[in-house]
Amino acid sequence: MIFQDPYASLNPRMTVGEIIREPMDIHNIYDTKEEREKRVRELLEIVGLKPDHIRRYPHEFSGGQRQRIGIARALALNPQFIVCDEPISALDVSIQAQVINLLEEIQKELNISYLFIAHDLSMVKHISDRIGVMYLGNLVEVGPSDDVYHNPLHPYTKALLSAVPIPDPDVAKQRKRIVLEGELPSPINPPSGCRFRTRCPNATERCAKEKPKLMNVGENRQVACFLYEK
Repeated sequence: MIFQDPYASLNPRMTVGEIIREPMDIHNIYDTKEEREKRVRELLEIVGLKPDHIRRYPHEFSGGQRQRIGIARALALNPQFIVCDEPISALDVSIQAQVINLLEEIQKELNISYLFIAHDLSMVKHISDRIGVMYLGNLVEVGPSDDVYHNPLHPYTKALLSAVPIPDPDVAKQRKRIVLEGELPSPINPPSGCRFRTRCPNATERCAKEKPKLMNVGENRQVACFLYEK
């Protein structure tokens, strides 16, 4: 896993080498300490850091460098699947691009799959092959990245995408923003039936009584909305 906060996710009392080596120590990967240290240096190079950083402590690095250390730790056990929990939201915009490019390079070189959790919709489209949209802890739409962005189905997905900034003023003026009314319900005490119904412009009485399930609506597309029942 790659955590959201590059400052809180690294033990300040451990060196970079100890942080990256810890998963190997716990799971008994490699036979000797020398082999593990060699692997740590390799991982530092993979994430764009210098091998001699192995003796330094987290406070000696910037936020972007700390997140690279977190990525190296996630790679320590040669995983096939990594959970990226908002891995760039705490970083400056210029650093975000560097970390995303690094993740893409690692994905191609090591053939790794990511579950990329984020609220930055532009970044989600850039890095994702498939997208799942959630509302109050429930998946409301799933599909290929291009399909979800160019042809959103669920009312919540449509509202989300209408709020994405567009760098072209002329195009932005022509686009209609969908503004949701009402307050966001409490996740602890969600509405009955469809959790989005209290803010949905298409809600019916049925939405208050039944919870829609994800249903197939074409090739590789799923949506949880009664509007698409056949």
